[in-house]
Amino acid sequence: MRARDVGIEVGTGEPGLHNAITDVAGVRVGYATLVSGSGEMVVGQGPVRTGVTVVLPHGGRASTEPVFAGYHRLNGFGEPTDLEWLHESGMLTSPIALTNTNSVGIVRDTIIAREVALPGRLPIMLPVVGETWDGILNDIGGRHVQAEHVHAAFDDAGTGQITEGNVGGGTGAQCHGFKGETGTAARLVALDGRTYTVGALPYVDAMFAAVIGATAEAILNAMLQAETTVGRDDLVLRALSGAQLAHILDQHGRRRYSVR
Repeated sequence: MRARDVGIEVGTGEPGLHNAITDVAGVRVGYATLVSGSGEMVVGQGPVRTGVTVVLPHGGRASTEPVFAGYHRLNGFGEPTDLEWLHESGMLTSPIALTNTNSVGIVRDTIIAREVALPGRLPIMLPVVGETWDGILNDIGGRHVQAEHVHAAFDDAGTGQITEGNVGGGTGAQCHGFKGETGTAARLVALDGRTYTVGALPYVDAMFAAVIGATAEAILNAMLQAETTVGRDDLVLRALSGAQLAHILDQHGRRRYSVR
């Protein structure tokens, strides 16, 4: 279930064909999802509720064909690697990967290992790897993400409609006490006679409004696509009910609303 399936519309823009970040031409997304074990947590054994997400910015290689990039930090958490290079150069020179806080290092190292094996790359590699703390459900101290899972996420990368919910780097995530996960959305923006696509995957003027709307809807999609999940020590994060959310929004006349 996505936000629009229960009549919830965020912002004023028109969604893309798939209403996903992959509506942006060339962008590909792939996942590796790790789910195993139940009951009491034993560090190094599980239960495991985590994974890896990769976002490839175009059909080629960002290390040989960089793209313009920037960043915004909402708070002190969610620390990606390579922020200083983005700040200094304004260029993205790697795929973007997302994983749990304790696995950022191995994901970063694996991306570098993939790139150094290929000719024509830039002489320096500073991959962007973001993190989420999934320790409520996951044996995060066990560092279960390995290089093979990073490669699997790259192998899975594709365009079109992508999977949302309990997948990839957001497998063990929580959001405001509910089960959080991976979600996506997109907006079409007409500007100076041209149409641009703005995509979001959580885990300007006219453009800025599209970014806000797409991001807000992507977060809703992540929460509504998520499933109630039992993790370590039998801790439970419950899924947000789309029907109940729509009912609450109706009570306040907010089922369709702008986030400007």
